[in-house]
Amino acid sequence: MTPGGATPASFMSYGIAKRFSKNGKNFGNGEIEGVLAPETGAHAAGTSALLPMLTLGIPGSPTAAVLLGGLLVWGLQPGPLLFVEQKDFVWGLIASMYLGNIAGLIVVLLTVPWFAAILRIPFSIIAPIILVICAVGAYTVHSSMFDVWLMMVFGVMGYVFKKLNYPLAPLVLALVLGDMAENAFRQSLLGSGGDMSVFVSNPLVASITGLAMVMLFWPLIEILVVRIKFALKRK
Repeated sequence: MTPGGATPASFMSYGIAKRFSKNGKNFGNGEIEGVLAPETGAHAAGTSALLPMLTLGIPGSPTAAVLLGGLLVWGLQPGPLLFVEQKDFVWGLIASMYLGNIAGLIVVLLTVPWFAAILRIPFSIIAPIILVICAVGAYTVHSSMFDVWLMMVFGVMGYVFKKLNYPLAPLVLALVLGDMAENAFRQSLLGSGGDMSVFVSNPLVASITGLAMVMLFWPLIEILVVRIKFALKRK
């Protein structure tokens, strides 16, 4: 499960697949791995977000939070006892996930030609529609034109970054997960009294922290490995 739901999972899956794939340079041009990775991550995140919601009452995504509210309205309290007191409902919900995936597969296979036909529409027609939808969405959040201008500024920044071949996925992940990461970091330090060793307090936490550090410094590690291999070949 990834914090934030399917959107961060999609970008993270795409970035990791592009980094480790032998055909990473072809991503963005129809490479099948670049299509499968984000979709797999999104579907996995959507389903796994229900696990902490059902077992602990902690939603793992906005969608799970809505479902949690629905359960509370019907008088169902998520938690370990839910699997004992309302086992018919729980296993029925789990069965509905499998049925939903099968139904989704059938719908997708039947509608792929229709969605593919959208690619035949000239970009000069689609671009204004996308721009209008984004502007309406930005305005309706706080009913403020400042949000629309902010959208335009970040749109120009994204265009410049794309032309300079900067990856956009880290920027999107930072915007989605930035606040959540800062709040979680602050809560951890408050709970430990400012002791940084809380992030390596047990094997599970230490392994997650170590994995995060490896992913953070992976570009430097990759360069170092390439240089070591090159030096060994010269010898």
